[in-house]
Amino acid sequence: MAYQALYRTWRPQKFSDMIGQEVVTRTLRNTIISNQITHAYLFSGPRGTGKTSAAKIFAKAVNCLHPVDGEPDDTCEICLAINDGSFADVIEMDAASNNGVDEIRQIREDVNYAPTQGKYKVYIIDEVHMLSTGAFNALLKTLEEPPANVIFILATTEPQKIPATIISRTQRFDFKRISAQDAMNRMAYILDQVGDSYDEDALRVIANAADGGMRDALSILDQVLSFGDDTVTLENALLVTGSVTQSLLGKYVQAVQAQDTKLALAKVEEILDAGKDVNRFVEDLISYARDLLLYTEAPDLITLVPDDNFKQLAQNTPAQTWYRMIDILSDTQQQLRYTNRPSVYLEVLTVKLSADAGASISAAPVQATPAPAPAQTTPTAAAPKSQTEVPTQPTSESVTPASVTATAATPDTPAQQPAKKPVEKPAETKITVLDEQSAVFNVLREATRGDLSRVQTVWSDLVNSLPVPQQAMLNVARPIAASPDGLVIAFDFDIIRINASRNNDLLTTMTKQLRVLTESNKDRQLVFITNEQWPEMRAAFVQETRGEQATPQAQTSPQPVADDPGMQGLMDEVEQADQAEPDNPAVNEAQAIFGQDFVETQDD
Repeated sequence: MAYQALYRTWRPQKFSDMIGQEVVTRTLRNTIISNQITHAYLFSGPRGTGKTSAAKIFAKAVNCLHPVDGEPDDTCEICLAINDGSFADVIEMDAASNNGVDEIRQIREDVNYAPTQGKYKVYIIDEVHMLSTGAFNALLKTLEEPPANVIFILATTEPQKIPATIISRTQRFDFKRISAQDAMNRMAYILDQVGDSYDEDALRVIANAADGGMRDALSILDQVLSFGDDTVTLENALLVTGSVTQSLLGKYVQAVQAQDTKLALAKVEEILDAGKDVNRFVEDLISYARDLLLYTEAPDLITLVPDDNFKQLAQNTPAQTWYRMIDILSDTQQQLRYTNRPSVYLEVLTVKLSADAGASISAAPVQATPAPAPAQTTPTAAAPKSQTEVPTQPTSESVTPASVTATAATPDTPAQQPAKKPVEKPAETKITVLDEQSAVFNVLREATRGDLSRVQTVWSDLVNSLPVPQQAMLNVARPIAASPDGLVIAFDFDIIRINASRNNDLLTTMTKQLRVLTESNKDRQLVFITNEQWPEMRAAFVQETRGEQATPQAQTSPQPVADDPGMQGLMDEVEQADQAEPDNPAVNEAQAIFGQDFVETQDD
């Protein structure tokens, strides 16, 4: 007999043989035990998760001569006939190649005939989402008025493409992805039964590469067995799947985090020379970063056994680093779909990750800086901390003694020269963001309509020039007042306003881009408030301004707020409010709904 692939040889023959679908199998068994069998079922889920196998087992169970607890005995003549495909009352159809109206019409004619061998005639339609609209309409009539002793089992990987009228007439069962651990256990069981030797780490690599599909896992296992002469080793599994060892992943991530771009690119060259798949490498990197992210919070969820490099990275690197890395890797993964030069994208990715690591350098290199000077006293030991605070407090007195100490020690102790690096790195100054009412008033006093219009015109360009996480912050913000020296920005949510005011990279980029896009010769003072605060501050400013103008001369001839009055509209609103009828509910309601700028009253 010709050789059969493992996924065919070890295809589940009973519900108890199915892996990772306990909810589905228990429900189907109870349905058979209680004899509550309906006329149509929909099995949906990813490929290789057991949809068609469950359909065949169900067809056997409902027709089995001697079922046991909802399971087919798999020994009677009907079960054996279904196993070898000779049972006439179980009809399988592939909708991908039989998706026309004629095929469904043929089924509609055949269902009127009673079963010839079993109790039920079972139709298994695989990839049912491929049926045409006409075929679905023809099938719908049969599902609306199903004949007795006929069961339809529809299997699909894309249930969203099936009309709602079809889904509503079926019992739907969602098959989930097979977990890596369940796939490993199943492969280990099969290899134990066959008598082949294997390495557990190799099975883990295969299970991760299968991405939740048991059939894919067994197909890869078949390849590894053929490659390794009936032995499953880690090296063979890595070669067949194109995956990268955990050690190499760790060294690559370490080089990136240390901003050692040259070493990281050397690792990339090593990966490409070994013939590894670039897409698989990026996928492995995403899984590695995800495991690093989960290690401190939920170590049971990680998919690998942590080594020393992994533990060191997880302990010394903040979680935000892995968030950004996963975002960059996901973007690159999308770009790889449309290129014929994946190696170029991988090299660009490496440089980008190294540059991004500079914004969130791990705590380990910072703590390692004072190590060459163990003889320093307590004030000197505290110096690295004050030096890292240079961007936030550039005039702090604690910086000066540390700098003088390091400079004085340099001629006598050359080994202490690396201590100068933290002093040289923080060249950027901290951008200060104000949020007080007085800061808003300072901007409003000098505000002009032209300044605000210029900022609003370039606002979308400014937002689009930022990285995606920073874009998300400014997508819920808008400029509401501007002067030559300041800009007031209102946020929808206070928590995002706080996070944005603490993000020095965002503030630095905003300040520079505003100067360039608005063609200004100086930076504007940023003031962040919330949309809830703006009406109160605006009203307070108008009241204060009117109070300042409430002099005999001002009452006879009121003066504008500024020569180019960007905020003169505030005064106009107050004047309009004074002139409007206070007891007109229609006007008040319209202004509450549409805003005062869009409501104009006219006397009849």
